[in-house]
Amino acid sequence: MKDTYRHQGLRKKLVQEIVKKGICNAEVLRAIESIPRHLFIPDNALHKYAYEDKAFPIGSGQTISQPYTVAFQTDLLDLKPRNKVLEIGTGSGYQTAVLLAMGTKVFSVERQKALFDRTKLLLPKLGYNAKLFFGDGYKGLPEFAPFDKIIVTAGAPFIPEDLLAQLKVGGILVIPVGEDNEQIMKKIVKLAANEYQTEDLGQFRFVPLLKEKGRD
Repeated sequence: MKDTYRHQGLRKKLVQEIVKKGICNAEVLRAIESIPRHLFIPDNALHKYAYEDKAFPIGSGQTISQPYTVAFQTDLLDLKPRNKVLEIGTGSGYQTAVLLAMGTKVFSVERQKALFDRTKLLLPKLGYNAKLFFGDGYKGLPEFAPFDKIIVTAGAPFIPEDLLAQLKVGGILVIPVGEDNEQIMKKIVKLAANEYQTEDLGQFRFVPLLKEKGRD
């Protein structure tokens, strides 16, 4: 599992491309530049394309998100060092690594067992330490709540009430919402126990957020 000078050079070009698309958060860009994205893509044949600003399949009908989308969502979270972050949809672990590179504490939930098993081994091997859980992302992790920030990396047909309940007052939830192939990215700030401010921030395309089998 090598990260060569060539890979590092390609990452610099990727960051330049993301900047041209409007991302200017220096910490987010630094995280993207530091993380060997190719190592999060299981198909070795795709490694030569890893630093193109595209999504790629990672198995189980899931994808590793486009780097711009990862940067966009991360930027919206307004992360601070030592923030406690809940990630819904661990997937390849790439977004998880970006959150960790931002100096946060990450709790991440994955519904697909094959992805969970692979990423649980991969992240520590690459030096990234998050608390990973296999389960239903709609339910969040109430036993570890409240969270400073919550990020959902799959398209949800609605905003889960459980996730709103697990967000601290003053916290931010970033979630793509929509029932079709395209979702609206929403940034939700929790102003008080039952008061929220919602901002719509453009259309994106995500795989759907899945519930645990056998549960409503």
